[in-house]
Amino acid sequence: MHCPPLGHGGGRTFAPARPVESISLGRCLRYKGRRPMTKILRYQSDTGAQYGVLEDDSTVRELVGSPFGDYQVGQTVGSLDSLNLLAPVAPSKVIGVGANYKLHIEEGSGNVPEVPMLFTKPTTAVVGPEQPIVYPTGAESVQYEGELVVVMGKTARHVAEEDALDYVLGYTCGNDVSHREVQLAEMAMGVLLLGKGYDSFCPLGPVIATGLDPGNLELEARLNGERRQHSSTSDMLFSVSHLIAFMTRFFTLLPGDVISTGTPSGVGDLAPGDSVEVEIEGIGVLRNHVVAEG
Repeated sequence: MHCPPLGHGGGRTFAPARPVESISLGRCLRYKGRRPMTKILRYQSDTGAQYGVLEDDSTVRELVGSPFGDYQVGQTVGSLDSLNLLAPVAPSKVIGVGANYKLHIEEGSGNVPEVPMLFTKPTTAVVGPEQPIVYPTGAESVQYEGELVVVMGKTARHVAEEDALDYVLGYTCGNDVSHREVQLAEMAMGVLLLGKGYDSFCPLGPVIATGLDPGNLELEARLNGERRQHSSTSDMLFSVSHLIAFMTRFFTLLPGDVISTGTPSGVGDLAPGDSVEVEIEGIGVLRNHVVAEG
């Protein structure tokens, strides 16, 4: 089954990891607990941010209730192209994972971590599909990092690794944009926040895809239509289950919190005017354009 990119534009596409279960237009479905493969999105309406469910990669229906609990799929809202998409979730926490793909480690320090290397991004860094990435004035190296992002569905604390995926709502595409000069200066002091934390440096979207296997998804990042990153999540050093179990030993993950699970090799510089896309099998394409600050 072919899975076209979401929104406008072309580019290589991936087939979903497994068949999407169709939703009948003639009735209102009610979801409880573990769900079949579904694509949940968030859009701007006249009354504020709203959640919806994407059908057939083109039609959006209203989500009545909360994606983090029981909900119903209601009437048709409109076509995907007619809506102003937002980041598919508004997290209370954004947790990043560094050095989680072996080839990317070789691009950097070459030191393989024994435990996950974690950092945070401010929630003000989060933007949605087609929203601009703002290139800071005076920066010399701002880089893209295509990543699989976990969206938590339940409150999680002291979670066993074998149970960890039961706490996940689904997965989305992310771009861990990084100001390298600031990042490297920070890391020399043993900290990491500012270089990852600029406003707009955490694009997420286009949807939250439920029912995927996070351990075997194809990931690709493109700069101005040219493929720059291509890997599989099977190459992760620490799995999604391990990351959740490790984190929840120390702090609570809440519904809607996101974990950006690290980037494969092939990161590179952005410049104002660039278009950058992150595509992940079974999810879709996250596209953003780079604009100069000011």
